[in-house]
Amino acid sequence: MTSEVTQVAAGAAATGERFEFEPHNCFACGTLNTSGLAMLIHVEPGRSWAELALESRFEGWEGIAHGGIVSTILDEVMAWALVGEDNWGVTARLAVDFKKPVPLGTVLRAEGWISRSRRRLVETEARVVEASTGATLAPATGVYIAADAARKRELQERYRFRRVGVGVTSANRGNGASGSSGTNP
Repeated sequence: MTSEVTQVAAGAAATGERFEFEPHNCFACGTLNTSGLAMLIHVEPGRSWAELALESRFEGWEGIAHGGIVSTILDEVMAWALVGEDNWGVTARLAVDFKKPVPLGTVLRAEGWISRSRRRLVETEARVVEASTGATLAPATGVYIAADAARKRELQERYRFRRVGVGVTSANRGNGASGSSGTNP
């Protein structure tokens, strides 16, 4: 069994390259973690995004998502933006501004992108928005330390990161329960 990510090739809006990864236990995007978010991550060069609706088990105050869960979602889409550049990294710094409560049961869109790369330090930005209105609920910034060549190869081998061809860009698949993707290395 594999998970997959759709990566949209530069200049191609309707089709993209497909990548597969081994099932893994990541809380945010792993298919083996039954307690996790099971995010289905979509990857483009320097960007990634996901759409999901949070269940009540991720509640903080009544009816709203726990801030740690929101932070996890933002961290995940920023980390996957690196993978879109054929890079892998770990979080060095994460800052989140909570602008509005993040409601449970509402479709959310999380978007992450690279804002600057310097050697092995990669600066990123992200936001969680309410999908129906586009209202920004929580923006974030992050700094990631890119893996060196040996660690990158190790991660690619461990997760069996591989290109499987060109396919149609995935449409919204809810919270990823029918399939999730990738890993936050």
